[in-house]
Amino acid sequence: MHTQPRLPQKVFNWFCVAFLVYLMLVAVGTVSSGFKLFSGGSEGAKEIFAFATNPFVALLMGALATALVQSSSTVTSVIVGLVAGGLPLNIAIPMIMGANIGTTITNTIVSFGHVREKAEFRRAFSASTVHDFFNLLAVIIFLPLELAFGFLEKIATSLSQLFISDANLSLKSMNFMKAMISPSVDFFKSVLGFLDGKSLGIALVILGIGLILVSVTGLGKILKQVMVGKAKGILHSAIGKGPVAGITSGAMVTVMVQSSSTTTSLMIPLAGSGMFSTKQIYPFTLGANIGTTITALLAATAISGPTAAVALTIALVHVLFNVLAVAIIYGIPMLRDLPLKAADRLAIIGAENKLMALSYVLGVFFVFPSLIVFAMR
Repeated sequence: MHTQPRLPQKVFNWFCVAFLVYLMLVAVGTVSSGFKLFSGGSEGAKEIFAFATNPFVALLMGALATALVQSSSTVTSVIVGLVAGGLPLNIAIPMIMGANIGTTITNTIVSFGHVREKAEFRRAFSASTVHDFFNLLAVIIFLPLELAFGFLEKIATSLSQLFISDANLSLKSMNFMKAMISPSVDFFKSVLGFLDGKSLGIALVILGIGLILVSVTGLGKILKQVMVGKAKGILHSAIGKGPVAGITSGAMVTVMVQSSSTTTSLMIPLAGSGMFSTKQIYPFTLGANIGTTITALLAATAISGPTAAVALTIALVHVLFNVLAVAIIYGIPMLRDLPLKAADRLAIIGAENKLMALSYVLGVFFVFPSLIVFAMR
């Protein structure tokens, strides 16, 4: 008996992927439009986020938001929309860094699936928290440099100008993108037409964030169905084959499944079973950090007009932060081993005392950021 080819299902899946990408672009445009209405422009936005002018608070806001929704792609897409709506870059950049910290919670939670067996849990917890410590070290290095010199913003601004300097290639002139997205944004405005002014702005921001969450989550699930087999194949063939192969394949897999959380979580059972060590998995994790930046770049294409450049700038900041972090931290042997040593040490403690491991997750990702953010408001 011959099995019927499943081409219609594949076609339907890819149609869903295209629709969800479009929905995400519309959602980013909706957030941007709503924030403009609510804030009344960049000056209003500065007043709204005055409590977050402390970059440490902005950093923790990004980490907390990402931990709550368990998707850095969602949070960075929202940040792109807010920046296009007037959110200042000096607030958005620490938020982007915070999103990098918050995204590591998913694979740490996955490691608790091995909690019943001490040796397995130690290996799994070590493999998951090496991601935490790497991103934390990246922030410790780059946030002070950014505050002192603004080098990420300057480099990203220069790069964005390369893309928009030619009038024919200008993101500001991407009228086809505006033509695609504007009707849907206008439709949402008309549906919420019973509201006006700031109320309409708030409603659009909330709707846009909800749509981003739905579209990114749905996109990840469908791409997992379509691509996860191939992604696992790349993962198995690349882990343990050297740092360059690991970083490259980690980035590739994350672009394929549109979720660094998925990519890093795929590795945890392999580490827990003892198939691969934390040191072998480490480069793959760093590649996932780079691969996840594609979503913010995609979100930036949803923005047209005068704010296109600043939207592209914050997306490029995300790329630069992750690429430079890998180049510097992994490129310098003394720094390279710090996340590994910290993860191994924490895993030994966590395996002996499960409550300590749980307290680490709740404290670092939820309790501490929440207390600081609300205390500084």
